Amino acid sequence: MKRLRIIVSGRVQGVGFRWAAQKIARQLGVHGYVRNLPNGDVEIVAEGDDSAVDNMITWARKGPTWSRVDHLQLHDLPGPAEHDEFEVRP
Repeated sequence: MKRLRIIVSGRVQGVGFRWAAQKIARQLGVHGYVRNLPNGDVEIVAEGDDSAVDNMITWARKGPTWSRVDHLQLHDLPGPAEHDEFEVRP
């Protein structure tokens, strides 16, 4: 089980990034959430099997078609899983 906070920088707001992240997370069986941050970045909290979260990271490095990902920050989160689905937050 892996829990990560992923901060995605670049052109990632206003391009459908959150909705695409939700779709791929659900396909992979990853739980958590995605939300826009005030500074223009997107935050993803991803929880799930190691391989599923790794695949989510791989996807986040590219993002959806209209996005441009410049940088990814990965932060391990301690403790047990806190989410039972993947949601889009404002």
